[in-house]
Amino acid sequence: MRYPKTALNVITRTVEIKPEVKVEIAEDVIVVRGPKGELRRKFSREFLDITVEDGKVKLVTYDDKRFNRAYIGTMASHIKNMINGVVNGFRKEMIIVFAHFPMRVEVDKNKKVVIINNFVGSRAPRIAKIVGNTDVKVEGDRIIIEGPSKEDVSQTAANIRQATKIKDKDSRVFMDGIYVLEE
Repeated sequence: MRYPKTALNVITRTVEIKPEVKVEIAEDVIVVRGPKGELRRKFSREFLDITVEDGKVKLVTYDDKRFNRAYIGTMASHIKNMINGVVNGFRKEMIIVFAHFPMRVEVDKNKKVVIINNFVGSRAPRIAKIVGNTDVKVEGDRIIIEGPSKEDVSQTAANIRQATKIKDKDSRVFMDGIYVLEE
């Protein structure tokens, strides 16, 4: 349902587009292309109109309800992150910590998983999924996660952290695991 376009209840946000970035809107999908890749995100046309004009992305909603104010701010932040991601990319660095049983961490790029062997002496490997177009490298006791999507990089780091979470033991004593060191 469209709301009346009066000046009293119009909320507008603009996001600057960097020169090396191309932004397109196709129906209810926004596509951002840049040197590091391409990102897509769906949005709801019911609450928001998005247009690209004069090197800016313009977001407009025609009702100043709390949900619409929150939604327009959220979408503006997502678009900023998409533009930043296709230009600079996002990076997280994790550290492998163990006391008694040395962990071996491998990346299987074909299956898009991180395999953690010998975690706290267990025989079965722990597996963490690599999300989206994210690149994972293991260098000694560090795991470097890079990619254009902030959400995919963060979710991959969370999957690795979750795979090495120790249950039913005191975490002050058993500190084995893989932790986020740097964002």
